[in-house]
Amino acid sequence: MRRRASLVLLALAVFCAAMAPTLRWYAFPRLAKIPANQYQDTVLEARPATLLNYSTLKAEKVDKITIIQTLKGNVEESRRIERDAGRDVVVWDALAYVTGPDGKMVSQVPERYIFDAHTQDPVHATGESVDGDPVRREGIEFKFPFLTEKRDYQYFDAQTRTAAPIHYKGTRTFRGMEVYYFEQTVPWTKVPMPKTMPVKGITPEILADSGLTRWYTTKRMFWIEPVTGAPVNGEEIHKEELRNAKKLMGQDTLTVFAGHVKMREDYLESVGELVSSNRLMVLMLVSYIPWSLTALALVLLALALWLEARSRRPRPEPPAAPAPVPVSAPL
Repeated sequence: MRRRASLVLLALAVFCAAMAPTLRWYAFPRLAKIPANQYQDTVLEARPATLLNYSTLKAEKVDKITIIQTLKGNVEESRRIERDAGRDVVVWDALAYVTGPDGKMVSQVPERYIFDAHTQDPVHATGESVDGDPVRREGIEFKFPFLTEKRDYQYFDAQTRTAAPIHYKGTRTFRGMEVYYFEQTVPWTKVPMPKTMPVKGITPEILADSGLTRWYTTKRMFWIEPVTGAPVNGEEIHKEELRNAKKLMGQDTLTVFAGHVKMREDYLESVGELVSSNRLMVLMLVSYIPWSLTALALVLLALALWLEARSRRPRPEPPAAPAPVPVSAPL
């Protein structure tokens, strides 16, 4: 019986030992993915800020500028592209909607971001765009890969329509959570005019015909939870200018927008809660269950060897029978 039990325990130990790396290196890359129907909105603010008043054509100090960033999963487009791509694809229809202190629209820039659901690598397909212009993304945007590494990544900038390195700057603690800090500086670059302007009747074509050009620079900062690759905080020190404006506006350079953009406090809290719950699910696949299976395999192996050793011990010889006592016959 002991021999049979040790063989059963040995088989279970081999099974657990095989499942641990299978779960980590085979199942995890296939199971961990961004859902195609995800919806998320984030509100950011610049307090205070500088904003161009189009009625006076002067840059003015304002209390705040609000940026509403929306990411909406397009399930139908995901399925359409998956049929050709042969892999899990996510399509995010994104919108950056900027409002002034009076709540009126300052600008809005739609995007369509198509990427691999597991790796976050861009997938090139019809519809990939920024503000209606077709683009071919290189690098990541919005989210970092699962199990983010301590290295630089290529990060796509929607204003310039190009990718540039975003640099790993160290490990930090943000609200009790260990995060990786990344930073990217985009130098002054000439960028396209937004398709939607805040003043009715003014179009990008009219501004271009006047000789005006739009320039932009930003310092982008992300605090990334490394297990999920999700940002728990994001900031930008952002500045936009109109140049060659003397003919139309009386001076050569006008500030369109300048400010330090930060996530609003209530959204910092909700994003932190969401990332914490998703982090647990990823850790179950990548760490907790594989290590538990490894430990269980070692325990089962030890029990199997112990039972096998006990079954091989020589059995003690039975004690010798006592010598017969002679019985004397009665006289």
